[in-house]
Amino acid sequence: MSEGGSVARRRFRPALVPTIATAMAVVLFVTAGMWQQARMRQKEGLGAQLDAAARNAAVPLPDAQDWTAWRFRPVIVVGTFDASRQILIDNKVHAGRAGFDVVTPVAMADGRSVLVDRGWIAAGESRAQLPVIAPPAGMVEVHGRVNLPTANYVELARDTVSGPVWQNLDVKRYAQSTGLSVLPIVIEQTAPIGPNDALVRDWPAPDLGADRHRIYMVQWFLFAALAAGLWAYFGWRKQ
Repeated sequence: MSEGGSVARRRFRPALVPTIATAMAVVLFVTAGMWQQARMRQKEGLGAQLDAAARNAAVPLPDAQDWTAWRFRPVIVVGTFDASRQILIDNKVHAGRAGFDVVTPVAMADGRSVLVDRGWIAAGESRAQLPVIAPPAGMVEVHGRVNLPTANYVELARDTVSGPVWQNLDVKRYAQSTGLSVLPIVIEQTAPIGPNDALVRDWPAPDLGADRHRIYMVQWFLFAALAAGLWAYFGWRKQ
C-alpha cells in the first residue's frame, strides 16, 4: 500500500528489449515445435503405410528396383538354403534371454540370392557353445516379409566378425566377406518350414520415433508459452 493507504496501481508497460527478445524466442520455439509436429505426422504416415503393406497377400519375391516400397510386404521365396554361408547375429534377446538370429542365404532359380533371417535361437551355456541349427535341405518355400537392414548401427570393436558370429547384419559387408552377391534386403521368415523348425519368430514393429517427436513438439510449445507468460508477468509495473 502507498503512504496514503491506497493500493498501488499497476500498468502493463513491457520494456522494449525484453519484448523483442521474447518475440524472437517465441518464434524460434514455435518453429521448432511445428517442425517436430511435421516429423511426427511423417512418421505416423509411414507407420500407416507399413501396416497396410503387412496386410497384403503374399506374392513371389519381385525383381524390384526400389525395395523401400516393399518393406514389410509378405513374400514367398523359393530356392535352396546355402548352409555353408550361414551366420549368427549376436546379442539378440527374446523374453529376457540372450541368443542369436540365424541368417542363411537362399539361392533362387533365377540366379538371385537373398538373405533370410530364419528366426531366434537361445545361446548356449558359454560363448564356446554355438547353437547348431542347420537349414532344411533341398528346395524350400520360405514365407516371410521384406525388411531393410539398418546401416546405422554401433559396433564396440573393429573386428565384429568372429567366424559365423556377427554383431550386425550388414548386407554389403556380408557380400564382401562371403563373396556371395545378395539382394540389399533381408527376408524375415514368418512361418516354420517342416515340423522340426523350432526357431522363434516374433518380429516387432519398427519404432519410427513418432512418440519422441510428439514429446519434443509439446516441449517446444510449452517453452513458447512459458516465454510469453514470463514476458506478460514482468510487463506489469507499478505506476
